[in-house]
Formats: sequence, C-alpha cells, structure tokens
Amino acid sequence: MRSLLLFLHIVAGTIGVLSGFVAAFLRKGSRRHAIAGDVFVVAMLALSSSGVILAIIKSQPGNILGGALTLCLVATALMSARRRDEGTSIFDWGGLLACLTIGAFEMTYGLEAALSPTGLKYDYPPAPYLIFGLVALIAATGDVRMLVRGGISGARRIARHLWRMCFAFFIAAASVFLARQQLFPALLRRTGVLVLLSFLPLLLMIFWLIRVWLKNRDSCRNKERGEKSNAALSAGAMVHLRNA
Repeated sequence: MRSLLLFLHIVAGTIGVLSGFVAAFLRKGSRRHAIAGDVFVVAMLALSSSGVILAIIKSQPGNILGGALTLCLVATALMSARRRDEGTSIFDWGGLLACLTIGAFEMTYGLEAALSPTGLKYDYPPAPYLIFGLVALIAATGDVRMLVRGGISGARRIARHLWRMCFAFFIAAASVFLARQQLFPALLRRTGVLVLLSFLPLLLMIFWLIRVWLKNRDSCRNKERGEKSNAALSAGAMVHLRNA
C-alpha cells in the first residue's frame, strides 16, 4: 500500500509539474490551456492527497500541513475557475475553515520551532511554517471577503484562481527541484537552474496577476469613456430637441 502511494505520489508530481509549466505558458482561455489545466488539477489533487496520506503514515505533521494546504489551494482555485455567476456554497465555507485551521497550525508550529533549542519543529525550521501559515491566512481572508460580498466575479475571480493555482504549483515545484536536488545532475545544481525552476511559478503568478490587473483597468477606463460619450450624446440630443 505504501509503495503504491509513493509511486502515485511521484508520478502525479512529475505530471503536475510538467503540465503546470505547459498551462502557464499557453494562452489563457484557449482549448489547449484548458486541457493542460485539467491535467494539472487532477495531478495536483492526486499529488497532495497521496502526500497527506504518506505523511500520516510516516507521522510527519509538517508534511501533512503542506499537503493539506496544496490540496485546499487547488480545490478552491478550481471552484473559482468554474464559477460562472455570483453566489456562494457550503464548499466555500469549508474552504475557509480548512484555511483557518491550516494557518493556525502552521503559525503555532512556526513559533514553537523559533522558540525550540534546536530551532526545529518536526524537522523543519520556522520559515516554512510561517510562510505557509501566512499564505493560508491570506487565502482565508480572501474567502471571508468573498462570503461577505456574496460571491466573486470578473477580474477578482480570475486573480483568485491564478494565485492559488500558482502557489500550489510553487509548492510542487519546490518539492521536486529544491527538496530533491540530489536527484539532478551537478551542472543543474551549480548553475542555479533548479532554484529558477522552483521559483518560476511565483514569477509567472506575478506576471499574470499584473496582466489581469492591467486588462481590468483598461476595461474600466473604456467603460467610463463609453458612459461619458453616451451621456454627451444624450445631452446633445436634448439640446437639439429643445431648439427644434
């Protein structure tokens, strides 16, 4: 059972990283991007789920939290992409609860690691716990805002999908290229290629978020110009009728 889970974990991680890079560089909204994205989602769900189960078997709380965060980010990002109208569901409340729980544990373990004589908690230093905890709490904050507003749409929906998928992608890439550098040729380790591949998902996240923001800003400006133009035409028409 454990060997089968490990095999699934490795295969899912490999497919997830490859399909993630393919999806990231394809035009958003295209059919090829959708196919690559579907493969990425399935692979990431399998990767994170098998990772959590393996971590439970090995009694590794840190890895349990990392896998749970990845699973939560991918699942909520998927729901954001498939949402076509305003409104919330019980799934959104479940996502909020999961993010809050993960964030609380991550922050607690981070503080305990910082105060520990060894500087470790379950073999990890404070930084990973605190970083992942902050990400989980940021996701929870976004969930609260969405629930208060009664839903999410437009550029906010796209941004929510993008950053959650990309950060989950970063966790997977770092798990492969940073945590297991010994599996790769020495040339890749010396030249920093593995570090670049690990952090490339975050760079792509920043790039796409900026593009979404710029596109949304231009759309808002064009809408305002259109409204002003229509208002001017209406005013001109009224003046013409009065003078007629």
